[in-house]
Amino acid sequence: MNTLNLARLSVVRDATSLKLAPLAATVNRELDVASVLCAPFAARWDAESDRRMQLRTPENLKKLLAAQREHTSARATASTAQSQRAAARNASQNPLSAARRSAAVADRAARSHRKVARAALKEAKANYPATLTATAVKAHTLHVLPAGIASWALSTPADWALWPASVSAGLVAVNALVLKLGRRKVTATLPDDLSAEERALMQRLDPSHWVQHADARGLAGTVTTPPAIRRDGIECEIRLDGQWTVKKLRAAAESVRALLGARTELPMLIAAASRGGWAVLRLRTRSAAPDGIIPWVPGGPLGIDMVTGDEVRVPLGLRMLIAGTSGAGKSTASRPLLFEASEGPLNVLVIIDLKKVEGRLWDHRARVASAPVDVAELVDELVDELNERLDVLPKGQATLVPTAERPRITVVVDEGAEVMSHCQKVKVVTGYTDKGAEITETRDALEGLDSIARMGRAACIDLWWMTQSPTYGDGVPRQIAKQLSTRLGLAVESPTEARVVFGESAQEKGWKADELPMPGVAMLRDGKRSPDPVKVVLMDDDRVIALPDQPIWARGTTTAGVPAAQPAERPALRLVKDEAAATESVPAAEVEAAPAAEPVSNRDRVLAAVRNGARTNRDVVDRTGLNKGTVSKLVKALVESGELVKDDSAGLLLAGGGAEEVSA
Repeated sequence: MNTLNLARLSVVRDATSLKLAPLAATVNRELDVASVLCAPFAARWDAESDRRMQLRTPENLKKLLAAQREHTSARATASTAQSQRAAARNASQNPLSAARRSAAVADRAARSHRKVARAALKEAKANYPATLTATAVKAHTLHVLPAGIASWALSTPADWALWPASVSAGLVAVNALVLKLGRRKVTATLPDDLSAEERALMQRLDPSHWVQHADARGLAGTVTTPPAIRRDGIECEIRLDGQWTVKKLRAAAESVRALLGARTELPMLIAAASRGGWAVLRLRTRSAAPDGIIPWVPGGPLGIDMVTGDEVRVPLGLRMLIAGTSGAGKSTASRPLLFEASEGPLNVLVIIDLKKVEGRLWDHRARVASAPVDVAELVDELVDELNERLDVLPKGQATLVPTAERPRITVVVDEGAEVMSHCQKVKVVTGYTDKGAEITETRDALEGLDSIARMGRAACIDLWWMTQSPTYGDGVPRQIAKQLSTRLGLAVESPTEARVVFGESAQEKGWKADELPMPGVAMLRDGKRSPDPVKVVLMDDDRVIALPDQPIWARGTTTAGVPAAQPAERPALRLVKDEAAATESVPAAEVEAAPAAEPVSNRDRVLAAVRNGARTNRDVVDRTGLNKGTVSKLVKALVESGELVKDDSAGLLLAGGGAEEVSA
């Protein structure tokens, strides 16, 4: 029976413990918070108490006793001299008598000696102070006695109360409680999966350790809360007392790092907390993104947020600046975006790549220009397309809706510094003289790119500017940079470049691209995201080459590879009577042998124009109505394939010298 009762009592005790466990945890957490608030007071109390105890040495005690004896002797001498002076004054009415003058001199000397002795006693007391507890007792005694007498004198017997004593006792109790809480050891519960570095950092972020060592690092007046571990690392709040502000604490980041003993490469963020007078300290000791390489999959995201673990995607239709130093992974990071921009019947991709590296991987899915002349002609073609789209934009519609005939065009400038250096004064062949000499014009591709950046959004022509040198006048034109609202920044070399990419307040708000690890880690600023790093996915060269082919865009073609509807060509003006006379003079057989239907492709239209007598690129443009850049590229391709011959004296000729060589 006793065994059964004991078992029942044990079960009841265990159940009670389980019920009280949450309450105990809550009380302990509140006591931890109170301990953090009381820690500065306890630290100051203990520091003052230790200072006083260190001064209470036997040597200082001997000096104090000697000063007290000297002060007592000086007071007695001064009292005697004062009495003798008064007696001499009473004995003689003559102020110039020898007795009165001698007594006055002795009195002044005694008072001066008493003053010196009092100063020496004060210094000796400072060198051998009373304990802090004794000083507190004296303070409370001085409060109780005068307050009690005043209460007795200013009230009637019916109203007498012991409020001075009760108030003083309450202050003593509060003082003792604050000291007890402030001296209480706050221990943060450390998870078992912490690394050695995280364990050391959390111990140094403990309020007891912080308060003891903050003053030595110039951080007196700041107190931490017990740290917590998150998916991306360690986080804790810091209370800012006195003149401390978040900006001032951010400026003292090196002192914080030194106090914690954190390694230089460890990302650290100091930001404002949700309430005034508090800051948040985050140490990114771990990543919420998967370890190792994240392989790209079709339809996958740009990367994974290293703080939240969420997928990060960038929609099409944005004007974007992509910046990163050499080796930071800029080209690799942009490949998922280039895939989306070249996928489907409503999207086409155009790449300007003077480095002739990345564009070669995408030439089966994108229109690529790798020479300054080709860039100038391509930009002219894009500007013509831009103007035509804006002309046909319906009234009241702000943005063109992409279609197969007019798809969204994403223009990617790979390494903007090269474009700025080589594409501002480009000589483009526009035709030939009668003697076969080339006629050239100087083009500025940057002017066209500037127009695309400013006006391309409404026409669904988006500019992406990529550069290794994100500084104004070097790798990013200032006027174009203002239009690029979305910023993707990988590791850059300096804070100046980080400010160009993410704004003048980048450093203060945490957009520190100069502190990003490389390669493969970026920051995306689109007006919605915080400065959390993003681990980008890896899309290697083989995956790009293995992508299926897509129709290459050219002005006048659709994404299906067929000619787009061209605007009706305006007929040449002529007199009606001349036309009638010409009709009468032509034999009926020749009238019936009318020309065949229009060619079905731009290539055939160029061949037909040369067959009908066009000898220069300008003649072909006039006869076909095609864009100059398109004609130039088609003529070049036809010459390389052997279907056309460019004669120095006669100009363009069909291979074989006749129209019979041209297939319809």
